[in-house]
Amino acid sequence: MGKRSRQRQRNQGSAGGRDRDAAGWGAGYADIVKENKLFESYYKELGLIPEGEFEQFMEAMREPLPATIRITGYKSHAKEILHCLKEKYFKDIQDLEIDGQKIEAPQALSWYPDEQAWHTNMSRKIIRKSPLLEKFHQFLVSETESGNISRQEAVSMIPPLLLKIEPHHKILDMCAAPGSKTAQLIEMLHADMDVPFPEGFVIANDVDNKRCYLLVHQAKRFNSPCIMVVNHDASCMPMLQIDLDGKKDILFYDCILCDVPCSGDGTMRKNIDVWKKWTTSSSLHLHGLQLRIAVRGAEQLAVGGRMVYSTCSLNPIEDEAVIAALLEKSEGALELADCSADLPGLKWMPGVTTWKLMTKQGQWYADWSEVPASHHTQIRPTMFPPKNPEKVASMHLERCMRILPHHQNTGGFFVAVLLKKAPMPWNKRYPKLRKDVSSCPAAQTEGSPLVPSPVDAPHPLPESSQEEVEGGGPEGKVDREAEEDEASKGASLAQEANAKQDGVCGPPPSKKMKLFGYKEDPFVFATEDDPIFTTIQSFYDLSPDFPKLNVLTRTHEGKKRHLYMVSKELRNVLLNNSERIKVINTGVKVWSRNSDGEEFACAFRLAQEGIYTLQPYIRSRIIRVSVEDIKVLLTQENPFLSKLQDDAHAQAKKIGMGSIVLKYIPNPSNPEEPQCSIQLCGWRGKTSIRAFVPHNERLHYLRMLGVEVFRDKQGLGQKRTDGEQEGKEGAEDDMEKDAEEEEVGGNEGELDLDNSNKNESLEPKSESCNKETSG
Repeated sequence: MGKRSRQRQRNQGSAGGRDRDAAGWGAGYADIVKENKLFESYYKELGLIPEGEFEQFMEAMREPLPATIRITGYKSHAKEILHCLKEKYFKDIQDLEIDGQKIEAPQALSWYPDEQAWHTNMSRKIIRKSPLLEKFHQFLVSETESGNISRQEAVSMIPPLLLKIEPHHKILDMCAAPGSKTAQLIEMLHADMDVPFPEGFVIANDVDNKRCYLLVHQAKRFNSPCIMVVNHDASCMPMLQIDLDGKKDILFYDCILCDVPCSGDGTMRKNIDVWKKWTTSSSLHLHGLQLRIAVRGAEQLAVGGRMVYSTCSLNPIEDEAVIAALLEKSEGALELADCSADLPGLKWMPGVTTWKLMTKQGQWYADWSEVPASHHTQIRPTMFPPKNPEKVASMHLERCMRILPHHQNTGGFFVAVLLKKAPMPWNKRYPKLRKDVSSCPAAQTEGSPLVPSPVDAPHPLPESSQEEVEGGGPEGKVDREAEEDEASKGASLAQEANAKQDGVCGPPPSKKMKLFGYKEDPFVFATEDDPIFTTIQSFYDLSPDFPKLNVLTRTHEGKKRHLYMVSKELRNVLLNNSERIKVINTGVKVWSRNSDGEEFACAFRLAQEGIYTLQPYIRSRIIRVSVEDIKVLLTQENPFLSKLQDDAHAQAKKIGMGSIVLKYIPNPSNPEEPQCSIQLCGWRGKTSIRAFVPHNERLHYLRMLGVEVFRDKQGLGQKRTDGEQEGKEGAEDDMEKDAEEEEVGGNEGELDLDNSNKNESLEPKSESCNKETSG
């Protein structure tokens, strides 16, 4: 597409946007009729909807999806946010009437634990456009930006809950973008906020390089040292290595979330385009990929682990057919878990054991034998239910869960939980075949770390053995693609190393892993005697157990601008797999270089993002502050030390200039004050003190302290609502913005110390808002 064409398209797009706004919300979708005869006839024939409920089901599909929010459960602030929501915002909403529609107060989702998820009949249009709900709207946007609330579809919250995450679990999210489920997994790891480094971690993967940056943006809001974002094809996700007791071992995961790409017919309530585009072809095209991803996940699951397979499709070809094929291939290694009692209050339909298949042209097939040879490339045997009634009964497909939209006013969804009882059958047979690789001279040579380990690079099985393992037929070959790819890589690497050792010209080396998208900066870990720690150690009086080896930077040369921290377990993964997989992002920022730092005995100042991770190791430069002190620090830009209360003032006078920790410890005898600890980064100047806290976090903490932070749409503030609101609305749509925007929040924390507006109040907030949008 030429430059002029792109410009013309942009102009048309912007004009269209203005017309839609002028015509009222949703006018842009006026041309899309919410009808699809093929869809209706297909689901009527399948009989998935209980008798007498089909009209109700279709009516629900045509209704807009209710807005749902989730309070992030891992932070100790979750209870405070819930209290704020119930006491302030929900009370204001009760009995409101807007455009003739009575607004119902938000209701807690009955099946989500601890009232941490809520839904309301208010559409996004009403929340965004109604002046009566402006405070509530600002609250949602601000708290979403600071990671304390997530806008997430109700059914999307189910899979992480069924994984039953514990803080020590190693978790893989295979198809993670845009990241709302990944966020839940991170929260569950950090259930105990007093533990800065849980033993577990989340590896979040996505095949799309650009969507990986969206994933980074989501994950960054949670400031966790236990998340790593990687970019790989999930259907051939490499086996990763770790050091275990001084030996190389294979990383198997305790929990795997397998939320596969799907046709998305359960999302028609929010993705209106699906009405127009839906055919059965997409299910037929996706089935093979879904099965390959599920098989790859099962291979990497530890024995005793749980894997959740989910789709936002109601189609059995993408749902039960994949599960049945997976169970058949596993030969008893996997079984479906009974989750009927795990989410009390959730209404769901049990999985089906019989289904038929329909082509785009409307032809039905009940069995593989009916499919003409001309369709064999499009339709595969695994798409049909197993013929043997005993085998079907032993699979317990009724344990799968299908959520229908009209039962609890949600989207459509399918979820199944699999338990791994034994290694997958083809993995059992590998060790005998692979002894040659591990015992070859190349594998024993020190300097050849790239020679694969037995499980990571299996030899391809002989054809007869493959047929025995996979049940024969061409389908077995399709599902072994990922394995054979790994195997060929392993064999060629071994041959190459062997040839080099013998000085003989061997076969050409295997191609290096192709990396698409942006070239990432390296991840360079610090050493125990790294000179950067000399001043940091003494300035902040770090405790002896501070894990220096967990600190990393993103550069080999020159001055290190930022220091990040990861957990010990993620460090292990990173160091052993840099050649196997493309890492997009990991670690939480704990220190940033300050241009004037050398004057204050330390070149690095604390970063707010990592303060909760780092603070347990800091033993000096901590000022204990009261509620009133925090109000002063967050509403004034550079207050004089004398503005602090006596106790904090006395502490501040004893500390020299430079970066500090401002710590609030709750007082149980005063329930009116926040009952969770608050830690802020600050700067002690010559005569003043300031908090280095991003804008939205300031608003969050002030709300917790009971300060009204509603921004009036007057004067400069109007600029914010005109220019900034578009970006904010994007944040509400599952935070689907470019990853570069996550730097916006960071810039707010890196305010110039020589800012002329030293005593600026937070009241006219428009100036800082405009700075945010201009980024």
